[in-house]
Amino acid sequence: MTYTYADTVSEKLRRKSDSRNIVNMSQDIVADGLNRIMNAKRAGKTNVILKQTSKFLNQVLAIGKLKGYVESYHSMPEGLEVKFGKVNVCKAVKPRYVVKVHEIDKYIRRYLPSRNLGIIVISTSEGLMTHQTAIEKGIGGCVVAYFY
Repeated sequence: MTYTYADTVSEKLRRKSDSRNIVNMSQDIVADGLNRIMNAKRAGKTNVILKQTSKFLNQVLAIGKLKGYVESYHSMPEGLEVKFGKVNVCKAVKPRYVVKVHEIDKYIRRYLPSRNLGIIVISTSEGLMTHQTAIEKGIGGCVVAYFY
């Protein structure tokens, strides 16, 4: 069987259209999830469904919910539905800086608009917590995300 140029072009186009159905893999689910929340907020939406989730993302959202930046989140068959509240900005910190307790203040000044506005989520040996809790307990960790 011989192929003509048109057959090979149409075959390439078919393969290209089939490849659009493939889900892109995310390297950082937390950064991707928080980015999707910000994009939905900018588009004027009040909720978003995150198709890729993890326990770590759920814990970050739990801290956001505790402080009022996320109204609610629950798992559905389509993914994780997140309803966000008074959030202005929520972003992941890349790279995840390792900070000692006395260095947390430097990252507060870098990522938050003022000292009394917003939270920084820090991953410590005792779990995820806000920067205020980490300072109170006197432990450092990795800076993961921030909300304000």
